[in-house]
Amino acid sequence: MTYKLAELSGPAVAQNLTDTSIVVIPTGAIEHHGAHLPLITDALIASSVAEEAVVEGRSQGLDLWLLPTLTYTKSDEHAWAPGTMWLSAETLWSTLIDLGRSIATTPARKVVFVNGHGGNTALLGVANRELRRQFGLATFSMPAGLAQAAPEELGFGIHAGYAETSVVAHLRPDLVSMDLAERNVPEPMADLKYIGFNGYPVSFGWTSDDFGPSGVIGDPTGATPEAGKSLFTESVHRAVAALTEISAFTTRRADPPASEAGS
Repeated sequence: MTYKLAELSGPAVAQNLTDTSIVVIPTGAIEHHGAHLPLITDALIASSVAEEAVVEGRSQGLDLWLLPTLTYTKSDEHAWAPGTMWLSAETLWSTLIDLGRSIATTPARKVVFVNGHGGNTALLGVANRELRRQFGLATFSMPAGLAQAAPEELGFGIHAGYAETSVVAHLRPDLVSMDLAERNVPEPMADLKYIGFNGYPVSFGWTSDDFGPSGVIGDPTGATPEAGKSLFTESVHRAVAALTEISAFTTRRADPPASEAGS
């Protein structure tokens, strides 16, 4: 039987999903990734990792079902660049809530967003609680890829750098133009203790062209398909391990929200 939820009929969803089923939704983006990578980079990575993880997880007995990738998302940090297709925070928020409402009509009670785009992270975190509160779903979000930087990136390989370029070179080498890859690392930030990107105590508003006209934040020049294969495989293994924990995870209250009790 298919593992893709959208390939089932409506009655088959009701018959085959249970309250132990986990619905997996990849979230990506269509956005500028420098001159060397395709716009579909984030969606490609999220879709590929999520699908491989669902297949592997099901082979280990997990009750996983894959929905199509949410491809148009919140990419306004790249709105300056031609080709970026982005939704406002309000539109993406409404979409996430509507998806939760729809999933709540199935027997499944757990939803996992496998996210390939950093610009979605904050909104997904808020949506996790909202979907829990409104619909009684157990909700989770996790990164699709590994946040691994090359030494030359000084910890700032966050967009179109070594890791993303390597993974796309592994998945779709025909879409990568390494002759156009350029290093663009915000070196002055390396000496800052508080202000930075992921993991720093002080965050700040930014757009990708704040750091130069290429829109790259990192160093893709050393990327290889071989490194991409290793990163991709490790990402899939980590996703399966996370889904295994999610499958067993529970909280004290498993009943539906009060607003829906008795309905």
